[in-house]
Amino acid sequence: MKLNLQKPLVIFDLETTGLDLVKDRIIQISYIKVSVDGTEVRGNYIINPEKQIPQEVEQLTGITNEQVKDKPTFRQLAGEIAQTFAGSDIAGFNSNHFDVPLLAEEFLRAGIDFDFGKCRLIDAQTIFHKMERRNLAAAYKFYCGRRMEDDFEAHRADQDTEATYRVLMGELDRYTEEKQRELGEDPKDRVLQNDVQCLADFSKVNDNVDFAGRMVWATVNGQRTEVFNFGKYKGMPVAHVLRTDPGYYSWILGGDFTYNTKQALTRIRLRETGK
Repeated sequence: MKLNLQKPLVIFDLETTGLDLVKDRIIQISYIKVSVDGTEVRGNYIINPEKQIPQEVEQLTGITNEQVKDKPTFRQLAGEIAQTFAGSDIAGFNSNHFDVPLLAEEFLRAGIDFDFGKCRLIDAQTIFHKMERRNLAAAYKFYCGRRMEDDFEAHRADQDTEATYRVLMGELDRYTEEKQRELGEDPKDRVLQNDVQCLADFSKVNDNVDFAGRMVWATVNGQRTEVFNFGKYKGMPVAHVLRTDPGYYSWILGGDFTYNTKQALTRIRLRETGK
Protein backbone atom coordinates (compact mmCIF):
# COMPACT_ATOMS: atom_id res chain seq x y z
CA MET A 1 0.00 0.00 0.00
CA LYS A 2 1.27 3.47 -0.90
CA LEU A 3 1.31 6.06 1.87
CA ASN A 4 -1.27 8.82 1.47
CA LEU A 5 0.90 11.88 2.09
CA GLN A 6 0.27 15.61 1.99
CA LYS A 7 3.94 16.38 2.66
CA PRO A 8 7.11 14.28 2.94
CA LEU A 9 7.42 11.67 5.69
CA VAL A 10 10.78 10.91 7.32
CA ILE A 11 11.03 7.48 8.94
CA PHE A 12 14.12 7.37 11.16
CA ASP A 13 15.93 5.46 13.89
CA LEU A 14 18.78 6.19 16.28
CA GLU A 15 21.49 4.18 17.95
CA THR A 16 22.84 5.91 21.04
CA THR A 17 25.36 5.61 23.86
CA GLY A 18 22.48 4.93 26.26
CA LEU A 19 18.92 5.85 27.22
CA ASP A 20 19.45 9.04 29.25
CA LEU A 21 18.02 12.05 27.37
CA VAL A 22 20.34 14.44 29.19
CA LYS A 23 23.64 12.55 29.21
CA ASP A 24 23.60 10.19 26.23
CA ARG A 25 24.40 10.95 22.58
CA ILE A 26 23.64 9.65 19.09
CA ILE A 27 26.12 7.29 17.44
CA GLN A 28 24.03 6.45 14.36
CA ILE A 29 21.05 8.06 12.67
CA SER A 30 19.35 6.54 9.66
CA TYR A 31 16.33 7.73 7.72
CA ILE A 32 14.08 7.07 4.75
CA LYS A 33 12.45 10.22 3.36
CA VAL A 34 9.30 9.42 1.39
CA SER A 35 8.06 12.21 -0.87
CA VAL A 36 4.41 12.85 -1.72
CA ASP A 37 4.92 11.15 -5.09
CA GLY A 38 6.32 8.04 -3.36
CA THR A 39 9.98 8.73 -4.14
CA GLU A 40 12.25 7.38 -1.41
CA VAL A 41 15.62 8.81 -0.36
CA ARG A 42 17.75 7.02 2.24
CA GLY A 43 20.46 8.41 4.48
CA ASN A 44 22.71 6.91 7.14
CA TYR A 45 25.30 8.57 9.39
CA ILE A 46 27.74 7.13 11.89
CA ILE A 47 28.43 9.88 14.43
CA ASN A 48 31.20 10.65 16.89
CA PRO A 49 29.33 11.09 20.19
CA GLU A 50 32.31 12.88 21.79
CA LYS A 51 32.10 10.47 24.71
CA GLN A 52 32.95 6.84 25.35
CA ILE A 53 30.59 4.25 23.92
CA PRO A 54 29.93 1.69 26.69
CA GLN A 55 31.13 -1.84 25.99
CA GLU A 56 27.60 -3.24 26.15
CA VAL A 57 26.48 -0.75 23.49
CA GLU A 58 29.44 -1.70 21.29
CA GLN A 59 28.42 -5.35 21.60
CA LEU A 60 24.76 -4.58 20.96
CA THR A 61 25.18 -2.32 17.93
CA GLY A 62 28.52 -3.37 16.51
CA ILE A 63 29.52 0.32 16.48
CA THR A 64 32.83 0.75 18.29
CA ASN A 65 34.77 3.66 19.72
CA GLU A 66 37.43 2.99 17.09
CA GLN A 67 34.85 3.31 14.29
CA VAL A 68 33.48 6.65 15.45
CA LYS A 69 36.68 8.44 16.47
CA ASP A 70 37.20 10.04 13.02
CA LYS A 71 33.50 10.48 12.19
CA PRO A 72 31.78 13.90 12.25
CA THR A 73 30.06 15.03 15.42
CA PHE A 74 26.33 15.68 15.54
CA ARG A 75 27.02 19.41 15.72
CA GLN A 76 28.84 19.17 12.39
CA LEU A 77 25.93 17.29 10.80
CA ALA A 78 23.04 19.04 12.55
CA GLY A 79 22.33 21.60 9.82
CA GLU A 80 22.22 18.93 7.10
CA ILE A 81 19.98 16.65 9.18
CA ALA A 82 17.66 19.51 10.13
CA GLN A 83 17.33 20.48 6.47
CA THR A 84 16.38 16.88 5.60
CA PHE A 85 13.72 16.73 8.33
CA ALA A 86 12.37 20.25 7.75
CA GLY A 87 8.88 20.48 6.28
CA SER A 88 8.23 16.78 6.86
CA ASP A 89 6.18 14.62 9.17
CA ILE A 90 8.19 12.12 11.21
CA ALA A 91 7.78 8.41 11.93
CA GLY A 92 9.73 5.79 13.82
CA PHE A 93 9.46 2.84 16.18
CA ASN A 94 9.26 3.97 19.82
CA SER A 95 10.18 7.37 18.36
CA ASN A 96 7.70 9.47 20.34
CA HIS A 97 9.11 8.11 23.61
CA PHE A 98 12.84 8.18 22.85
CA ASP A 99 14.18 8.96 19.36
CA VAL A 100 12.36 12.28 18.83
CA PRO A 101 13.11 13.60 22.36
CA LEU A 102 16.80 12.69 22.06
CA LEU A 103 17.05 14.16 18.56
CA ALA A 104 15.45 17.35 19.89
CA GLU A 105 18.12 17.48 22.61
CA GLU A 106 20.93 17.00 20.10
CA PHE A 107 19.55 19.77 17.87
CA LEU A 108 19.36 22.17 20.82
CA ARG A 109 22.89 21.29 21.94
CA ALA A 110 23.99 22.12 18.38
CA GLY A 111 22.23 25.48 18.54
CA ILE A 112 19.36 24.52 16.23
CA ASP A 113 15.82 25.24 17.43
CA PHE A 114 14.02 22.62 15.33
CA ASP A 115 10.26 23.03 15.78
CA PHE A 116 8.87 19.51 16.15
CA GLY A 117 5.49 21.14 16.84
CA LYS A 118 5.13 21.61 13.08
CA CYS A 119 5.58 17.88 12.46
CA ARG A 120 2.98 15.18 12.86
CA LEU A 121 4.67 12.37 14.77
CA ILE A 122 3.80 8.77 13.93
CA ASP A 123 5.04 5.98 16.19
CA ALA A 124 4.69 2.57 14.55
CA GLN A 125 5.39 0.93 17.92
CA THR A 126 2.46 2.70 19.56
CA ILE A 127 0.18 1.64 16.71
CA PHE A 128 1.49 -1.91 17.03
CA HIS A 129 1.16 -2.01 20.82
CA LYS A 130 -2.36 -0.66 20.68
CA MET A 131 -3.25 -3.29 18.10
CA GLU A 132 -1.05 -6.28 19.04
CA ARG A 133 1.31 -5.31 21.92
CA ARG A 134 4.69 -6.76 20.85
CA ASN A 135 8.18 -5.54 19.86
CA LEU A 136 9.75 -4.68 16.47
CA ALA A 137 10.86 -8.25 15.68
CA ALA A 138 7.38 -9.61 16.47
CA ALA A 139 5.82 -6.74 14.51
CA TYR A 140 7.96 -7.63 11.49
CA LYS A 141 6.99 -11.30 11.71
CA PHE A 142 3.32 -10.43 12.22
CA TYR A 143 2.94 -7.81 9.49
CA CYS A 144 5.59 -8.88 6.98
CA GLY A 145 5.40 -12.66 7.37
CA ARG A 146 9.15 -13.13 7.79
CA ARG A 147 11.62 -13.39 10.64
CA MET A 148 13.48 -10.12 11.13
CA GLU A 149 16.76 -11.94 11.80
CA ASP A 150 16.53 -13.53 8.33
CA ASP A 151 16.32 -10.13 6.62
CA PHE A 152 18.25 -7.74 8.83
CA GLU A 153 21.26 -7.36 11.11
CA ALA A 154 20.01 -6.71 14.63
CA HIS A 155 20.49 -3.44 16.52
CA ARG A 156 21.63 -1.27 13.60
CA ALA A 157 19.71 1.93 12.93
CA ASP A 158 19.71 1.51 9.14
CA GLN A 159 18.39 -2.06 9.46
CA ASP A 160 15.75 -1.12 12.04
CA THR A 161 14.66 1.84 9.88
CA GLU A 162 14.03 -0.44 6.91
CA ALA A 163 12.10 -2.88 9.11
CA THR A 164 10.05 -0.06 10.66
CA TYR A 165 9.09 1.25 7.21
CA ARG A 166 7.92 -2.22 6.17
CA VAL A 167 6.00 -2.66 9.44
CA LEU A 168 4.20 0.65 8.92
CA MET A 169 3.19 -0.41 5.42
CA GLY A 170 2.07 -3.77 6.79
CA GLU A 171 -0.04 -2.08 9.45
CA LEU A 172 -1.83 0.00 6.83
CA ASP A 173 -2.41 -3.10 4.70
CA ARG A 174 -3.78 -5.15 7.60
CA TYR A 175 -6.03 -2.63 9.31
CA THR A 176 -8.39 -1.89 6.46
CA GLU A 177 -12.07 -2.67 6.82
CA GLU A 178 -11.85 -5.17 3.96
CA LYS A 179 -8.87 -7.03 5.45
CA GLN A 180 -10.42 -7.17 8.93
CA ARG A 181 -13.64 -8.65 7.52
CA GLU A 182 -11.56 -11.11 5.50
CA LEU A 183 -9.84 -12.17 8.75
CA GLY A 184 -13.20 -12.61 10.44
CA GLU A 185 -12.62 -9.63 12.74
CA ASP A 186 -15.10 -6.94 13.67
CA PRO A 187 -13.60 -3.88 11.94
CA LYS A 188 -14.91 -1.58 14.68
CA ASP A 189 -11.89 0.12 16.31
CA ARG A 190 -9.50 -1.97 14.19
CA VAL A 191 -9.28 0.18 11.06
CA LEU A 192 -6.41 2.59 10.39
CA GLN A 193 -6.98 5.44 7.98
CA ASN A 194 -4.22 5.97 5.41
CA ASP A 195 -3.82 9.55 6.58
CA VAL A 196 -0.80 11.02 8.34
CA GLN A 197 -2.87 13.11 10.77
CA CYS A 198 -4.92 10.07 11.81
CA LEU A 199 -1.76 7.96 12.21
CA ALA A 200 -0.12 10.70 14.31
CA ASP A 201 -3.24 11.01 16.50
CA PHE A 202 -3.32 7.23 16.96
CA SER A 203 0.40 7.22 17.86
CA LYS A 204 -0.10 9.75 20.63
CA VAL A 205 -0.11 8.19 24.10
CA ASN A 206 0.26 11.23 26.34
CA ASP A 207 -0.42 14.94 26.47
CA ASN A 208 3.06 16.18 27.28
CA VAL A 209 4.12 19.79 26.89
CA ASP A 210 7.78 18.75 26.78
CA PHE A 211 9.11 15.43 25.55
CA ALA A 212 10.25 14.33 29.02
CA GLY A 213 6.74 14.88 30.44
CA ARG A 214 7.81 17.30 33.17
CA MET A 215 4.87 19.45 32.10
CA VAL A 216 1.56 18.20 30.70
CA TRP A 217 -1.64 19.68 29.35
CA ALA A 218 -4.62 19.61 31.73
CA THR A 219 -7.97 21.29 32.20
CA VAL A 220 -7.94 23.68 35.16
CA ASN A 221 -11.04 25.72 36.01
CA GLY A 222 -12.49 24.84 32.63
CA GLN A 223 -9.43 25.95 30.66
CA ARG A 224 -6.75 23.84 28.99
CA THR A 225 -3.36 24.85 30.33
CA GLU A 226 0.13 23.58 31.09
CA VAL A 227 0.69 22.08 34.56
CA PHE A 228 3.78 20.69 36.25
CA ASN A 229 3.92 16.89 36.34
CA PHE A 230 6.55 16.43 39.05
CA GLY A 231 7.82 17.81 42.34
CA LYS A 232 6.22 20.11 44.86
CA TYR A 233 4.12 21.91 42.24
CA LYS A 234 2.79 18.79 40.56
CA GLY A 235 -0.69 19.47 39.16
CA MET A 236 -0.34 23.25 39.46
CA PRO A 237 -0.51 25.55 36.41
CA VAL A 238 2.95 26.45 35.16
CA ALA A 239 1.99 30.09 34.56
CA HIS A 240 0.78 30.44 38.15
CA VAL A 241 4.00 28.96 39.57
CA LEU A 242 6.14 31.25 37.40
CA ARG A 243 4.28 34.26 38.83
CA THR A 244 4.27 33.19 42.48
CA ASP A 245 7.68 31.50 42.68
CA PRO A 246 9.93 32.96 39.95
CA GLY A 247 12.96 31.27 41.50
CA TYR A 248 11.56 27.89 40.44
CA TYR A 249 12.26 28.83 36.83
CA SER A 250 15.92 29.52 37.65
CA TRP A 251 16.14 26.26 39.60
CA ILE A 252 14.93 24.25 36.61
CA LEU A 253 17.24 26.08 34.18
CA GLY A 254 20.20 25.26 36.42
CA GLY A 255 19.10 21.71 37.13
CA ASP A 256 19.59 18.32 35.48
CA PHE A 257 16.64 18.68 33.12
CA THR A 258 16.55 18.24 29.34
CA TYR A 259 17.17 21.23 27.09
CA ASN A 260 13.73 20.63 25.62
CA THR A 261 12.10 20.96 29.07
CA LYS A 262 13.98 24.19 29.70
CA GLN A 263 13.06 25.47 26.25
CA ALA A 264 9.35 24.70 26.73
CA LEU A 265 9.34 26.36 30.16
CA THR A 266 11.11 29.43 28.75
CA ARG A 267 8.49 29.77 26.00
CA ILE A 268 5.72 29.71 28.60
CA ARG A 269 7.57 32.30 30.70
CA LEU A 270 8.03 34.60 27.68
CA ARG A 271 4.37 34.23 26.83
CA GLU A 272 3.25 35.04 30.36
CA THR A 273 5.72 37.73 31.38
CA GLY A 274 7.25 38.98 28.15
CA LYS A 275 10.75 38.48 29.53
